[in-house]
Amino acid sequence: MKRQHIARFTGFVAALIASGSLVWQVNAADANEDAIKEFMKAYHKAPKGTDPTCKKASNGEASKDELKKLVAGYKIMCSAKPPKGDAASWKEKTTKLLAAAQGLEKGGADALAKYKEAVNCKACHSVHKPD
Repeated sequence: MKRQHIARFTGFVAALIASGSLVWQVNAADANEDAIKEFMKAYHKAPKGTDPTCKKASNGEASKDELKKLVAGYKIMCSAKPPKGDAASWKEKTTKLLAAAQGLEKGGADALAKYKEAVNCKACHSVHKPD
C-alpha cells in the first residue's frame, strides 16, 4: 500500500514539475515576443510627424546614442526566437541588421548602404511577424 502512495506521489510531483516547466516556457515566449514588440515600437515606429530611429539611421541622421540603442536592440533580437517562421531565416535577417547597425556605429564607409539593404521591413514581417 505504501508503494502505491509513493508511486502516486512521485507521479504527481513529476506532473507538477512538467506543468511548471510548460508555464515557464509560455512566459518566456511571451517575454520574448514582448521584447521584440517593444523594440520595434521604440525604434522602427514613431509618433506621427516624427521619424523613427531606423529611418534616421537610413538617412545618416541618427545620433551616436540612437545608434548605440539600435545595436543593443538588434543584439536582443538576434538572441530571441522568431514569433513566427523559420529560426534560420530570423537569425540571418537579424544578424544582418546587427552587423549593418554596428557598421553605422563605427562609421564604416559602406555602412549606410548595408543598413538600408538590411532594414527591409517587408522581407522580415512577411515571414516573421505574427498575425
